[in-house]
Amino acid sequence: MISGNTDVSFRLDSPGSCTRGSLRHSRFYAVAMESAVLTRDEIHFYRTNGYVCIENALTKDQVAALAAGFAGWVEHSRQFSESYGETLDGRPRFDLAPDHCAETPVLRRVTSPVEVSDAYLDVMRDNRALDAVTQLIGPNVEFNNSKINAKQPGSSTEVKYHQDFMFQPHTNEDLIAVLFFLNDVTLKNGPLNVVPGTHHGDLFDHWHDGVYTGAVSAEVASSHAEHAVPVFGSAGSACLMHTRLLHGSAPNNSDCQRTLFISEYRAEDAKPLQVNHIPSRYDGEVVRGVRTNRVRCSSYEMEYPEVPTAASFFSQQAKA
Repeated sequence: MISGNTDVSFRLDSPGSCTRGSLRHSRFYAVAMESAVLTRDEIHFYRTNGYVCIENALTKDQVAALAAGFAGWVEHSRQFSESYGETLDGRPRFDLAPDHCAETPVLRRVTSPVEVSDAYLDVMRDNRALDAVTQLIGPNVEFNNSKINAKQPGSSTEVKYHQDFMFQPHTNEDLIAVLFFLNDVTLKNGPLNVVPGTHHGDLFDHWHDGVYTGAVSAEVASSHAEHAVPVFGSAGSACLMHTRLLHGSAPNNSDCQRTLFISEYRAEDAKPLQVNHIPSRYDGEVVRGVRTNRVRCSSYEMEYPEVPTAASFFSQQAKA
């Protein structure tokens, strides 16, 4: 897997990554490196750039099971003309794009698929990338939320630049989104674009003129887009991304589907300060390590996010 530009490129045999701050869990780290997924260089890459990529995050059987599950949902979506299903907070689970129709279904989001699929639940609980997460934020890890973001061939679906943390304030910022590639991700089918190092910088406003748009301003986006790095690779690979990292993605201009299963994890001592914007009955489940009943706080300021009422953040970003 490769993501890169002339300044910051990532290959699996080049410097890698980790999360912000020092190695607080030094004793755990020394033991973990004996059977580590990430090398020391990869951990350093993550700390510097805010993301890291790994191959074979999923087995072939896991990829096949997840892809088959999503394909079934796409086929089922032909029966509907608007978003449908129901999540814990009453919003639609299956989000259809405005250009969706029975002939060319455009299912762009499945909210919390772990609640309606054993295959997705099993992967959320146990995967190779999760072992890498413990190297980045410590041995005790909780599940935060999950979703599928999909771009059908020729779909106009895009993701405006934003920072995940601005949707979900916690007492500290040790949250990592793991983006599992269910198809080969290429430069043409709408790959993730990240802006390296922005996890060390500002938390940008996602409110504009009194409206929570779930996106940074056009000025911030344009000033950072030239530094963005595309992240692409083969099915079964994954990108681990810091919650403060500025990122977005363009429409799918190819004839190949691009589907991501995104499972987000948090350090067990990172406690939520707002209701989960992607609610799940598995929110807070300890998936690695133990529950310590401790809370750790960092210092930052942000405007409190709005609790979403629409099917997905695509509706919020349409307000931008």
